[in-house]
Amino acid sequence: MPLSDMVFASVYKVYVGFSARRFTTDLHDAYADGLIDSKPHFNSVNRYLANPMLTAILKEFVTVSSLPLKSVETDFAVDASGFSTSQFARWYDHKYGRKTQAREWFKCHLMCGVRTKVITAVDISGWTVHDSYFFEPLVKRTAKHFEISELAADKAYLGRGNMETVEALGGTPYIPFKSNTVIPKDDTIWAKMYHLFMFNREEFMAHYHKRSNVESVFSMIKGKFGDSVRSKSEVGQVNEVLAKVLCHNICVVIRAAHDLGVEPIYGSGSRIEPKIFL
Repeated sequence: MPLSDMVFASVYKVYVGFSARRFTTDLHDAYADGLIDSKPHFNSVNRYLANPMLTAILKEFVTVSSLPLKSVETDFAVDASGFSTSQFARWYDHKYGRKTQAREWFKCHLMCGVRTKVITAVDISGWTVHDSYFFEPLVKRTAKHFEISELAADKAYLGRGNMETVEALGGTPYIPFKSNTVIPKDDTIWAKMYHLFMFNREEFMAHYHKRSNVESVFSMIKGKFGDSVRSKSEVGQVNEVLAKVLCHNICVVIRAAHDLGVEPIYGSGSRIEPKIFL
């Protein structure tokens, strides 16, 4: 099947939210409207959604879909949230002395603009991975296309390296400090933000509370496209979460086109170098 058709079909299936069989009617309508050049079987859509090659394509599409708003967004926020699967994990809880089971879930790590709530970079990980590992990659991928003025994140991302990364890219990090943080005596970005946090808490929190917008982003995604995934394979589950993120960005850009007068341009007119995924 043509890759372009299958990428469209995979993302469209996640957008509609139906099972593969019920989605067949929507797929036939898309073919009748000329959006795709072929009518794939619903099993083909499921197989492509579980294809590892699709992961890199969806990540790239998330970035590309955010670019029409690069002149609008200068303040950003970072956070992570979980999407549950149909599988269960079992383990022995030594603290309470009993066996425990719960649904397995994936963490979606993302960076978003606080004005339009467009997602500029995204990563997916297992539920045991700490959020802070994804801070620097998300920030650097966003900085390739956006000018970062401020960046807000919660205490899970507190670290000298993370603050220095934001400062090196021309931004100011607003990450609250923990109660056991040692008072710094140097003249680094860590010390500057610490003294602002301790001695001018009101000003610091006014910037930090922009982080609430990333919570709104996850609420928008889960409310519209669901907080769980249907796919059984691990790759399919990751791709399904990425497709939800891409669908969110498309909705955000459409709204910005009406509210802000932004004219989204894709393809050859966007001046973006196309990438070939093999």
